Amino acid sequence: MSMKTSRRTTVTALALAVGLAAAGCSSSSAGSTSGGTAAAAANPTVASSGAASASADGCTASALGYPKISLKGAKVGFSQSEPETAAFRIAETKSMVDEAAAQGATLIKTNANSEIAKQVTDIQGMINQGVQLLIVAPLNSDGLQPAFDAARAKKIPVVTVDRLVNSKACTDYLTFIGSDFVSQGKRAADAMIKQTGGTGKVAILLGSSGNGVTTDRTSGFVDEIKTAPGIQVVAQQTANFARTDGQTVMASLLQAHPDITAVYAENDEMGIGAETAIAAAGKTPGKDIKIVSVDGTHDAVQLLVDGKYNGVIESNPRFGPLAFKALADFENDTPVPAKIIISNNEYTPDNASANLSKSF
Repeated sequence: MSMKTSRRTTVTALALAVGLAAAGCSSSSAGSTSGGTAAAAANPTVASSGAASASADGCTASALGYPKISLKGAKVGFSQSEPETAAFRIAETKSMVDEAAAQGATLIKTNANSEIAKQVTDIQGMINQGVQLLIVAPLNSDGLQPAFDAARAKKIPVVTVDRLVNSKACTDYLTFIGSDFVSQGKRAADAMIKQTGGTGKVAILLGSSGNGVTTDRTSGFVDEIKTAPGIQVVAQQTANFARTDGQTVMASLLQAHPDITAVYAENDEMGIGAETAIAAAGKTPGKDIKIVSVDGTHDAVQLLVDGKYNGVIESNPRFGPLAFKALADFENDTPVPAKIIISNNEYTPDNASANLSKSF
């Protein structure tokens, strides 16, 4: 570990400790309201700053005039944004299903299949079915306001996970639970600098356009990679967070830029697609061309174990315990902050084998 990485780790640890003390949102407190204590303990969080409209400290049911709902026996809706073909979405939904069962709640699930209009309709449909609490994995940062308005009209609290929306916390929705995407990009850049020795020509496989995750993971990486003057970003192209697109785009980039020596993929699916394209081009992935991506899927970490990959920054999808805890806190008048940031690990060539079972 470099001195720079060590300093960042220390600062992060201090911020985590301060945030937990201030917000009372530790892994142990998450477990105290959940039958899924083990899952919660594996996912410590820190509540970020962000003033809620109902209180200087956070959002509560009483402050908003919402009814008090017990999680046990409650009807909870979960709106998934994308088809459950990618490992991230599978793990995310499973986390909701498992935690709902642990809390004794009835979970109603929908899937928008990557259509924002359908996600709005799905949420409105669950409201009509009488859900009392909502958890939403937004497809995009914009477009869900009609659904939020419908929930607010019925005094149904909405927890958003994974993607931050351009709406108002504690008014349009209760809280956002997710990763620090800028930090993920910076950590990916640090991993790339370490794996390349600080020299090379890098291509970036961007996530879907108009998505805050893409914007933040790009800015974090690009800003941090500038600390290594020997690394040049030679191409950036959208591959839509998809494995097939990652393969197609990488094949095209290799033709346009045959001197590429490294790839940063903003999720594992694109990174895995890139690995396939690199091998098909007659180059050795992980050696001739370094690959670093974000997620923590089993397939990507296995490639890291096999020496065909060089780094994976985790983006933890196990939001269930935190989402249900936020809802329980809200109903119990424990202030809920505008943002709750889930912790993320990192897989390296040195620890991948030992930590493969922690991937999703």
